[in-house]
Amino acid sequence: MGELAILPLGHEPMTIEHVCAIAEKRAVPAISADPAVRERIAQSRKLIDDALAGARTIYGVTTGFGASVEFHVPVEVAEEMPLNLVRYHGCGTGALFGENAAAAIMAVRANSLAQGFSGVRQELLDRMCELVARGCVAAIPEEGSVGASGDLTPLSYIGALLAGERECWFHGKLVNAPHALAELGLQPMNLRPKESLAIMNGTSVMSALGCLSWTRALKLARFACTISAMASDVLHGVPDHFDDRIFELKNHPGQRQAAQWIRAGVHHRNTPARVQDRYSIRCAPHVIGLILDCLPWMRRMLETEINGVNDNPIIEGYSSSAPEGRVLHGGNFYGGHACLVTDTMKNVVANVADLLDRQVGMLCNPATNAGLPANLVMRSGIDRPTHHGFKAMEISASALAAEALKMSMPASVFSRSTESYNQDKVSMGTISARECVRVLDLTETVAAIHLLTVCQAVDLRGQGHCHPRSAEMRDAVRRVVPVNEADRRMDVDIQAVLELYRDDALPLGEIAWTVPEARA
Repeated sequence: MGELAILPLGHEPMTIEHVCAIAEKRAVPAISADPAVRERIAQSRKLIDDALAGARTIYGVTTGFGASVEFHVPVEVAEEMPLNLVRYHGCGTGALFGENAAAAIMAVRANSLAQGFSGVRQELLDRMCELVARGCVAAIPEEGSVGASGDLTPLSYIGALLAGERECWFHGKLVNAPHALAELGLQPMNLRPKESLAIMNGTSVMSALGCLSWTRALKLARFACTISAMASDVLHGVPDHFDDRIFELKNHPGQRQAAQWIRAGVHHRNTPARVQDRYSIRCAPHVIGLILDCLPWMRRMLETEINGVNDNPIIEGYSSSAPEGRVLHGGNFYGGHACLVTDTMKNVVANVADLLDRQVGMLCNPATNAGLPANLVMRSGIDRPTHHGFKAMEISASALAAEALKMSMPASVFSRSTESYNQDKVSMGTISARECVRVLDLTETVAAIHLLTVCQAVDLRGQGHCHPRSAEMRDAVRRVVPVNEADRRMDVDIQAVLELYRDDALPLGEIAWTVPEARA
């Protein structure tokens, strides 16, 4: 592996691509060396230290947390609160976020704090970046956040790692944090007043997951277009459904792009079998294109969120514009924008799962598959009635699509009052982000089943009767999965195709696209 790119935080805006590069170990974060960035961080911290020295009242520094804000904390014991805050939030449940997701979460949190309005030390930010760069990231349970006051419980696991407590991912293995720090030659940090609150009181879990999901959704849209074209091809569909003039006249840019991707993989037959195909073929660009049309505004919201100051209180340090400094108590930890992104993404992605499931049904049904055998059974001998081909694969695709659709209900509408009625309106953004990841998992698996199904159809048609792109995809799959000539288990086939997809080993075609200028 060559030297990794270093992504400076706190100066230039972080992008979705930056988050993904850090998660995938193609880049490492570091706090910008720009003097203005470092001075802003230093002055923000100095205000906290001066406030402590002057016994100034600041939420979470000289007061209790949340509804306990009315409790005054004497300065002489204020140093005890940061670690106590981390410890009592050590109540996350469920599976752990994977190592890549945890690295993304830590980098996004560091980037927000590096804006210099959170009252944390440069030393703490440098340590967060160093841990990510050296393959040591917090082991964060998935469950336990309502998305305001930020991702308190999951982000507490970052604070715990810095303090040398709980567990962490260390080069792919789950180990005790003290062991990992010792291996790296690092001492646990003594968290200062405001620092654990700054780490925990933000939207970095939901927004990091949103960034990782954004790239997956773009790739999924391309995959869905490629295999929808294959379905149209083997079903002898009507190519005119994807004529650019149709989409120019409505002119949703993403929908038009989806039609172009599909159009590149269908034959232009002079005598189509019918005037109009069923909706799951004819309207494929209209369904898949919704993902593409949502991605630009989703990017704007996510990148605004990951580059914003999203904790509380905000500490504006000493500067020429604020010579006395300012402490601003507000609600920037509320994850409504990130939640809107992932709530919407769940919806548009689940609809693609449903679309692909309907195409699988068409391919397997002799009433709709243009002369292919029922369930795509390839057997021709006397034992043919004993084989059932892709019958159960269709059922599996339907089950997965149903689960994805069930999870598409917006999480934000299930806000509930918690924490002694202080957090009485919450975003549910982290629940939405977790569900979004699950919907993507399910839909990618439906797409894998679809690809196996349509490759079987290509083999039944004969490659010479299919579009070259259908044959190319079929060949890529057949390198790892043989044609289904007799009933056998196919769970391993599904997994093999998913691995091809996730390793970028399928010829999906060009994924990048540019959003055209809006019409006047």
